[in-house]
Amino acid sequence: MNLPEKFLERMEKILGDEYEDFIKSFDREHYKGIRVNTLKISVNDFKDISPFELEKVTWSKEGFYIGEKSRPGKHPYYHCGLYYIQEPSAMIPVEVLDPKPGEKVLDISAAPGGKATQIGAKLKGEGLLVANDISPKRVKALTKNIKVFGIKNSIVTNESPKNLAEKFKSYFDKILVDAPCSGEGMFRRDPKASKNWNNYSVDQCCGMQREILDWIPKMLKPGGKLVYSTCTFSPEENEGTIQWFLNKYPEFEIEEIKNIDEIDNGRPEWIQANQELTKAKRAWPHKIKGEGHFIALLRKKDGDVFNLNSFKINKGNIDSFIDFKNEYLKDSLQGNLHLKCNKLFLVPNDLPDISGLRLGNLGLYMGELKKNRFHPSQGLAMALKREQVSNTINFSSDSIEAVKYLKGETLLVNGEKGWRLVCIDGFPVGWGKQTKEHLKNNYRPEWRMK
Repeated sequence: MNLPEKFLERMEKILGDEYEDFIKSFDREHYKGIRVNTLKISVNDFKDISPFELEKVTWSKEGFYIGEKSRPGKHPYYHCGLYYIQEPSAMIPVEVLDPKPGEKVLDISAAPGGKATQIGAKLKGEGLLVANDISPKRVKALTKNIKVFGIKNSIVTNESPKNLAEKFKSYFDKILVDAPCSGEGMFRRDPKASKNWNNYSVDQCCGMQREILDWIPKMLKPGGKLVYSTCTFSPEENEGTIQWFLNKYPEFEIEEIKNIDEIDNGRPEWIQANQELTKAKRAWPHKIKGEGHFIALLRKKDGDVFNLNSFKINKGNIDSFIDFKNEYLKDSLQGNLHLKCNKLFLVPNDLPDISGLRLGNLGLYMGELKKNRFHPSQGLAMALKREQVSNTINFSSDSIEAVKYLKGETLLVNGEKGWRLVCIDGFPVGWGKQTKEHLKNNYRPEWRMK
C-alpha cells in the first residue's frame, strides 16, 4: 500500500521500535464486521440463524467479525434491519459512552449512522437519541439507517453545533463527538483516505474539532459524560485536542475507561501534554483485529441547569389513522401523535422545543393521511414486530418471493384485502396492499435491492 511520505516519517519518529509492526499491518486485509440489532433480535437468536460464519468482537456483545468474502449488504436480513455493517473498532466509542435506557443522548456528527444506531439499540426505546449531521446529503443516509433499525425514540437533525446548543441547554446525559479528522486510521480499509490525506492539514482538522467541542459544554448536564473519538493516529488531533478542551473548560475532567481492556493508553508524551491523558485509549491495527481509533471519556463536574420549553404537539384530525390502527394494529405505540401537513409522527416524550431546527426525521414517521385514508410508512413497518399486526404475510429469506419483494415487484398471492405487513423469516421489512390475487408492492423505491 502506498502511504504518504510525511505520514510515514511522523509515525516512525513517534512509534520507534513499534514502527515496523505498525507498517506491516497495512499489508493485511482489513477486518469486516457486523453489529446485531437487539431491538429486533437477541444476539443468541441471531447466531442461530446467521447466514455468515461469526467470530466474536471482544469489546462489543453485539459485534462479530465476518468472513472476507461475505456480502452482508446483499442478504434479506440486512433489509430487515437485523444488523449494521460496521468496522469492528468503530464499535468502541459507544461501548465507552455506555448509554442507558431513559437517557438523553446526542451523536453530533452521526452520519451515516453506525454509532447512532448502536446508541439507539442500547436505549431500548426509552429516553431520546438526537442524531445530527451538518451535511444534508449525509443526513439522508443517517435517516434511512435510523428507520431501518426501527428506532422510534429519536430525532435526526441537520444543524450546526451552535444552533443545537441554543435549543438543548444542559439537556443531554451523554454526548458523542465522533470528530471529523485526517482519517489515518482508515488508510487500510479505504485507500481514498490515504490519497486525500494531503488535502487536510492537521491544523485544519484540529480547527474543525475545536469548533464542535466549543458548543458541547452548553448542551451537557452537570455530571454528564462526553466521549470524543477520532479515526486518526495524529497526536495533535487526539491528546492535543483533549488537552486544549480541558484547559479551556476546567469544569470537565478526564476519566478512566474501565470497560475496554484490549487497547492501549493515550500517549501524552508525544505532545508534552498532561499525564492524565494516559486515561484516553488508542486502538492500533498492529495490536488488535481492527483499524485505528482514539477514544477519550470526559465528565462535566458542574454547571447551570435550565428549564426548557416543551415541544408543541399538534393533535389535528387523525380519524383515518384511528381506523387503520383499529383494523391492523394490535398494540398501541408509546408516544405523542403529532400531525403536520397531513403527515403523522410519533414524537418521543420530554422533547424540548425544537422549532427552527432543520430536521431529517422527527420521532417515528407513521404515515400520511390522504383523502380520508391512512397510508402507513416504511418506517412504521420497520418499527413494528410481526405479532403487533393482524394482517401479515411471511416469506422465507431464501425464497424468490423475498427477492422479488425487495426488488419492488408485484407478487401473485392470495389473501385478505387491505394492508399487509410483509415479513421475511418473521421479521418485518415493509408493506404491501393486497387485492384479490396480487400483493401490490409498497417497499420504499430508493431502498430496493439492486
